[in-house]
Amino acid sequence: MRRAPLVPVVVVAALAGAAAALAVGLAAGGFGGRTETVVLPAATTAGVPVPASAPLGARVGAFDAASVYARRSAGVVTIFAYFGKTGSAGSQASQGSGFVADGRGTILTNSHVITNAGEGAPVAAADRLYVEFKDHDRIPAKVVGWDVYDDVGVLRVDPKAHALAPVPLGDSAGVVVGEPVAAIGSPFGNEDSLAVGVVSAVRRSISSLTSDYQLIDAIQTDAPINHGNSGGPLFDARGAVIGINAQIRTEANGSADGVGFAVPIDSARRSMQQLLANGRVAYAYVGITSEDLTPTLARHFGYAVLRGAVVDSVRIGSPAARAGIRGGNRDVQVFDTPFTRGGDVVVAIDGLPVSGADDVVRIVSERLLPGQTVTFTVVRGSRTLKLPVTLTERPPS
Repeated sequence: MRRAPLVPVVVVAALAGAAAALAVGLAAGGFGGRTETVVLPAATTAGVPVPASAPLGARVGAFDAASVYARRSAGVVTIFAYFGKTGSAGSQASQGSGFVADGRGTILTNSHVITNAGEGAPVAAADRLYVEFKDHDRIPAKVVGWDVYDDVGVLRVDPKAHALAPVPLGDSAGVVVGEPVAAIGSPFGNEDSLAVGVVSAVRRSISSLTSDYQLIDAIQTDAPINHGNSGGPLFDARGAVIGINAQIRTEANGSADGVGFAVPIDSARRSMQQLLANGRVAYAYVGITSEDLTPTLARHFGYAVLRGAVVDSVRIGSPAARAGIRGGNRDVQVFDTPFTRGGDVVVAIDGLPVSGADDVVRIVSERLLPGQTVTFTVVRGSRTLKLPVTLTERPPS
């Protein structure tokens, strides 16, 4: 997990009905709450195949939003989730979006659309779920599983119950700032709505509303994302899904600023594949929090390296603690920013370079598995140490 900056914002789930909002103090580095974000890793898609990569011009060239809508909207669905007994005092209903990922009836969405994730209780699926297609035909759906860390949910419908139009899953690793995007979903219950914009930023590290861990590599967009868009696809100019729409950020006074986030499809694909194969997703865990070491900080404090991830703290009994990785011991202020000194600087994990805190999360969560023993290369003072770390499975918090 990485230390997050202090930002006075409200993070709102893009979910209608049983939606929730949270005033976020991000300095804590993670918290429980209600999230809207999904991720799918790049590889062969479960649905319509598309090239793993495309020339830059193909991604940011001519953009025909009407064509994207005409070709893909039939594969976007509205999801209705019902919690509790029909007509009872405690019953709740919520509405979100999703999309058909393959011809077998696999539907991708957010975990918060189909479960009570982020509400402080043990996570449980909705009692009744329905998928409604563009022609307003509604059919029942079953939960395959969910991943609260990446906010991914997977449903299954009977492919014989309705004709399916799977949408192609693209790759999010090649997304660039400025490329045009289209979001299709059901904002405020208005089914089959199209919104367009551009990618405003990539590789954002944002607070999750469904777990205590940071969600990395989120795609920021100015395409309008509103309540009910949760779980819907974010398309690139080729009509391939590059993310799952999930979060809206506003000022603390509630005014909207057009800042939305989507979980990258590369991460979501990994979650989907594990859920389909095993019914659950396993993340590796090392047990540290860290922050970026920049060249200016390195020169200011006399570090032996210019970049890396400075270990702030090591959780007692964690894989990092057993391996002898050291956390910081002194909090200071530098350039009006808090910084923790005294900890090891992680510069590589199993030979993969680490230039900052996000790289630690990215490598451990996306490339490694529980039970693996990997080598952490750390700089401690003037020495470079190679420490074997046996990873465990990520705990809930």
